[in-house]
Amino acid sequence: MQLKIMMPKKKHLSASRAPLILFLCQMISALEVPLDPKLLEDLVQPPTITQQSPKDYIIDPRENIVIQCEAKGKPPPSFSWTRNGTHFDIDKDPLVTMKSGSGTLTVNIMSEGKAETYEGVYQCTARNERGAAISNNIVIRPSRSPLWTKEKLERITLRNGQSLVLPCRPPVGLPPPIIFWMDNSFQRLPQSERVSQGLNGDLYFSNVLPEDTREDYICYARFNHTQTIQQKQPISVKVISVDELNDTIAANLSDTEFYGAKSHRERPPTFLTPEGNASRKEELRGNVLSLECIAEGLPTPIIYWIKEDGTLPINRTFYRNFKKTLQIVQVTEADSGNYQCIAKNALGAIHHIISVTVKAAPYWIIAPQNLVLSPGEDGTLICRANGNPKPRISWLLNGVPIEIAPDDPSRKIDGDTIIFSNVQERSSAVYQCNASNEYGYLLANAFVNVLAEPPRILTSADTLYQVIANRPALLDCAFFGSPLPTIEWFKGAKGSALREDIYVLHENGTLEIPVAQKDSTGTYTCVARNKLGMAKNDIHLEIKDPTRIIKQPEYAVVQRGSTVSFECIVKHDHTLIPTVMWLKDHRELPSDGRFTVDKDHLVVADVNDDDGGTYTCVANTTLDNVSASAVLSVVAPTPTPAPIYDVPNPPFDLELTDQLDRSVQLSWTPGDDNNSPISKFIIEYEDAMHEPGLWHHQTEVPGAQTTAQLKLSPYVNYSFRVMAVNSLGRSLPSEASEQYLTKAAEPDKNPTAVEGLGSEPDNLVITWKPLNGFESNGPGLQYKVSWRQKDGDDEWTSMVVADVSKYIVSGTPTFVPYLIKVQALNDAGFAPEPAVVLGHSGEDLPMVAPGNVHVNVVNSTLAEVHWDPVPLKSIRGHLQGYRIYYWKAQSSSTRNRRHIEKKILTFQGSKTHGMLPGLEPFSHYTLNVRVVNGKGEGPASPDRVFNTPEGVPSAPSSLKIVNPTLDSLTLEWEPPSHPNGVLTEYTLKYQPINSTHELGPLVDLKIPANKTRWTLKNLNFSTRYKFYFYAQTAAGSGNQITEEAITTVDEGKMAMASRQVDIATQGWFIGLMCAVALLILILLIVCFIRRNKGGKYPVKEKEDAHADPEIQPMKEDDGTFGEYSDAEDHKPLKKGSRTPSDRTVKKEDSDDSLVDYGEGVNGQFNEDGSFIGQYSGKKEKEPAEGNESSEAPSPVNAMNSFV
Repeated sequence: MQLKIMMPKKKHLSASRAPLILFLCQMISALEVPLDPKLLEDLVQPPTITQQSPKDYIIDPRENIVIQCEAKGKPPPSFSWTRNGTHFDIDKDPLVTMKSGSGTLTVNIMSEGKAETYEGVYQCTARNERGAAISNNIVIRPSRSPLWTKEKLERITLRNGQSLVLPCRPPVGLPPPIIFWMDNSFQRLPQSERVSQGLNGDLYFSNVLPEDTREDYICYARFNHTQTIQQKQPISVKVISVDELNDTIAANLSDTEFYGAKSHRERPPTFLTPEGNASRKEELRGNVLSLECIAEGLPTPIIYWIKEDGTLPINRTFYRNFKKTLQIVQVTEADSGNYQCIAKNALGAIHHIISVTVKAAPYWIIAPQNLVLSPGEDGTLICRANGNPKPRISWLLNGVPIEIAPDDPSRKIDGDTIIFSNVQERSSAVYQCNASNEYGYLLANAFVNVLAEPPRILTSADTLYQVIANRPALLDCAFFGSPLPTIEWFKGAKGSALREDIYVLHENGTLEIPVAQKDSTGTYTCVARNKLGMAKNDIHLEIKDPTRIIKQPEYAVVQRGSTVSFECIVKHDHTLIPTVMWLKDHRELPSDGRFTVDKDHLVVADVNDDDGGTYTCVANTTLDNVSASAVLSVVAPTPTPAPIYDVPNPPFDLELTDQLDRSVQLSWTPGDDNNSPISKFIIEYEDAMHEPGLWHHQTEVPGAQTTAQLKLSPYVNYSFRVMAVNSLGRSLPSEASEQYLTKAAEPDKNPTAVEGLGSEPDNLVITWKPLNGFESNGPGLQYKVSWRQKDGDDEWTSMVVADVSKYIVSGTPTFVPYLIKVQALNDAGFAPEPAVVLGHSGEDLPMVAPGNVHVNVVNSTLAEVHWDPVPLKSIRGHLQGYRIYYWKAQSSSTRNRRHIEKKILTFQGSKTHGMLPGLEPFSHYTLNVRVVNGKGEGPASPDRVFNTPEGVPSAPSSLKIVNPTLDSLTLEWEPPSHPNGVLTEYTLKYQPINSTHELGPLVDLKIPANKTRWTLKNLNFSTRYKFYFYAQTAAGSGNQITEEAITTVDEGKMAMASRQVDIATQGWFIGLMCAVALLILILLIVCFIRRNKGGKYPVKEKEDAHADPEIQPMKEDDGTFGEYSDAEDHKPLKKGSRTPSDRTVKKEDSDDSLVDYGEGVNGQFNEDGSFIGQYSGKKEKEPAEGNESSEAPSPVNAMNSFV
């Protein structure tokens, strides 16, 4: 039994569900021969260097020299060495021995000999019958740790505030020593922004202080290779303060040369290192770039770093030595450029520019890889390197420059690439690629091994893998063969190839099941094939239930001295035995008798404050582990809190059992009811295959029940979740259960909404509502469409179509009834027999027009049409109704033909008569009738002509009064726009209006029909008249139009008043007239205000009470006039206007409407499809503009109105 966890590179299958077959292309990557003992027993392989000493090998001269060289190959390789380019004969040197089965050399210098004797360049060669591999050039040098030269060091004396550099200058060693400064007590000297050690080992003081005085500044050099430390002679430093300096001067000099109270005066920064304003630095790619700037000054300067034309790399930049050293690790060519260090104090700043150039020793872009080829195959070796400067590539064959190596027709060299074609067994060799420039070199061995080997499976047979459910399962199938085998996986005894998209095949042959389920359990077979044979191996997989903590320890708050219990109930696979342990704060429980552990509980007795913390329950099996934690808080005794009421906690531990094709049992553990009993559980399901992420209601069970038998549908990938309900509401959903994929079955139902309608006269379009994914019951959903003529003896014609919703049958007769049925099927079988639906093939236009069309004129605006129905067979479609086209062709009075727009009325169904409302009186009409089906209209019936009788005319188009004189008025008018017959005469009625707006006697006057102008004489001067004017036909009187006008003023009386000069020139008369004028002005203002507010004439009530007796019979004799007359026609004109107050003239309207005779919306169509309200029966008003008087009311007229 074993469990292997591997994370190789993945290779996913395509969506086409191709077999899981792996084919590795040898032109891109070749197979590395595995180090399998069984495989290596009989598999020939060229040598490969596996271990060697470093290129620059510094040795300890006190120990033996060991130069490593290890290699593998079949047969095992032999080893030889060169020293400084010539053969190194090991047998002739008694101090040198070679390790058995290896090329590692040991030089015994501890007994005798010197390490310096063996300095040089060594190279190892490993060789067998298939080729020779070589090592790097290994340069052997012994380490050196020389002593400091003796020197006499004088005491350094300087004033407070001066700068100081203490040189170290260690001896040159191999490798270079590590420098540090200490005192005689071996204590490191403290360093700061003021005092620091440079990269060269010197100790720098930006400015000195008196406390820097000491006798033991000692520089030490540690040589790590020999583990020795060398010491420089101590340096003595004396810092003199100002007072000490003045005492010294007083003893030797005059009083005038004393220093002031200040120490060495303050100064701006200057650099101690590096010197000058600019310097250069070169570093190799991959190394650490170290830049240093140390400045002196007073106060102590601060160092800043910037990179010109760029930014410092964030993750690779570090500051050392109090920011005096800038370091960039893993330096690259992009780090080249100018770096500026800035030293700044309160007195100024100075900067230094360091130009950095990054060079590069060679480094690999593509290192050559071993090739295992079979005879006749092709391959390539690629050796691609980069560096600065660009490295030179050279090839060697078995350690010899390829230019002088034997020719091979299968080999072609193209710079950094060797191309092999049609290789044979003699092509086997080891190739070396050397990439070098002035900064170093790279050497790589890569063999070409031409083998003809049948497939071998290296994984142990019948390996058993155990995996936890819902986790990845990786089944190993290590293989080898030449040519490289293809890999196939099969499951089960039937040997069906794995074609599902849920599998992933890795390039090393491993089969991965990303989410292993219970049904993944079984035997898997790995098959490797190439042209030389086949090998297979069985792998066994067992899926175990995951270990779960179904009852976790809960947070607890307890009082001191009480007992607390934590519960931890573990559920696990019955074949695995878990171990449960408890931890406190992630450590073992205290060794205290107060802690007791049984199967499911941890009990802590006599709790104290130290017991507070996190307690963790850990359950382990051989395959998995789980844990759960809870916090224990210890408090002082407190009153018991009131219970908290809330919705339930979600259920947990969902488990599916009794898994059948159409049912499954779901069980769960209820969560805490939070002090309100659970009344019911709600179960929902998700179909991860067809509707992932969408949850549907499944069922409900009582709150006392924790299991439910659920009915399932075939071919659904179910997941379930449960919610608990109490009086406060519904809990959050539980975690989803494990998925359960039901087996496929034939569909339970057929598609609905089946219809058969033709889109063309010769086809039948069968449509239906397809089944959804949940209803399909299995893969491969299709539909069997069947049809036959209803009235024929033909057999059913059937066609199986894909998962669509329409099928078109072509070549059918026109409008023939068909019986149709659509049956669902899938890969598992057919649905039950479907119901038969009646449909029809496509319609065509009707062939026959309605016959015996005749018209009955009801009145001047209404006619009734009758026709005979069209035979059903000639309709050739579904009867929609009949459509009447009618239009006014000419006027009966003028007999002049005048065509207008046709109007349309549609009558639904099989009606054979209909009413035409809204006709114009005294008009000549033509109509025809057509039958309508779903395709369109049939031919028109012969035209039928009819005439409408006369009607009452409309009001005259206009009426205006012209040429007013002292006693006459002239009336001009235009005839009615709609005479609706032959005009017989006009009637003019008029009456005066006195100054109090009362109407005088009414005068009635008949005027011949051919007149359009009439003059009234013998009228009163300066008098307002109201006129009523209308036309008449044989059918009666039309609507009237009204107007008002005023005769002119008597000029003789005005002249007589003007001659009475004697009175008018008297002062009293002038004052009286002014008073009268003022009174009139006030009355006029009042009158105008009342009229502007819409008041009636004061005599309106009198007019209503004494209406003109000649006008009243018009309302009684003609209902139309009575219905459309306006009660305000008799109002006098306000504000001196000659037009009626409403300025409208009533037109005659028909008593008929589409409401009475039409057929709904179909009654609104005209010839172009719009019969929008032309005959809606609504009565409308037409404005009839009167002629406005050309003269405005004058003060004289106004005065006359008050006389």
